[in-house]
Amino acid sequence: MPEGHDQDRVTTAQPARATRPKIGSPALLAYDPGMSGRLYAGTSGFAYPDWVPAFYPAGTRSGGFLPAYAARLAACELNSTYYRQPAPGQVAAWVAATPPGFRFAVKAQRGGSIQAMLGDPAATLSWLTAPLTGFGERLGSVLFRVPAGIERDDRRLAALLRAWPAGLPLTVEFQHPSWVDDQVFALLRSAGAVLCTTETDDDPEPPPLRLTGPFLYLRLRRTACTPDELGAWVARVEPFLRAGHDVFVFFRHDARGDSALRAVEFSRLAEAALR
Repeated sequence: MPEGHDQDRVTTAQPARATRPKIGSPALLAYDPGMSGRLYAGTSGFAYPDWVPAFYPAGTRSGGFLPAYAARLAACELNSTYYRQPAPGQVAAWVAATPPGFRFAVKAQRGGSIQAMLGDPAATLSWLTAPLTGFGERLGSVLFRVPAGIERDDRRLAALLRAWPAGLPLTVEFQHPSWVDDQVFALLRSAGAVLCTTETDDDPEPPPLRLTGPFLYLRLRRTACTPDELGAWVARVEPFLRAGHDVFVFFRHDARGDSALRAVEFSRLAEAALR
């Protein structure tokens, strides 16, 4: 199923070891912070009628998608915000449809992101981020996507990071390979910004994990994933969870709901590994 404009509308050095996390909520499969990090596994988008009945119970209508989703998964990466700014009422509806421990990852609006990257970020970011204050503590991160048409420019990246609102968690996804450089990672690290790790069908092997901020953010975009591959990803993020870092993992949406079930299984495997 291609990404659409209305997918999310509601009518919602090696890390040190630490103590094993406890389950914060059986429905959420998110771990209690304490000394260990929380795992927030989910998918890109949630408003897919074709996920009934594989993931959503039979008879679930559009208004019940997000509550049903949040009963099984701990986070969602919103798609619709990439195409247009969310209205305050929409943000309030998403928050109201989910429990307190649930987190949203919000894709920054596409046009505003490009303008902030290529122009004066200070003139754009207030508009780009203003609607996101309505999420409050439910905002896990803003996903700022730098498209493949924008090649590496450290000066522009530094200006963006300086202008980014304090206290607003930021994850940056670079889509042009020129950005894969230690100096770029150092810029992110100095600003406390998170590098997005993205895996696609074109990758010959899983990409490396680089911790530049307080948490990890993974976009697992392969169309298929074997049980062994899923287990390997769990093993890779486990040391970060044990070290106290939150980990966001979002699977690519699909036409039937298999990706959502994969996110549930990822959470189950992580819980078992951390016992």
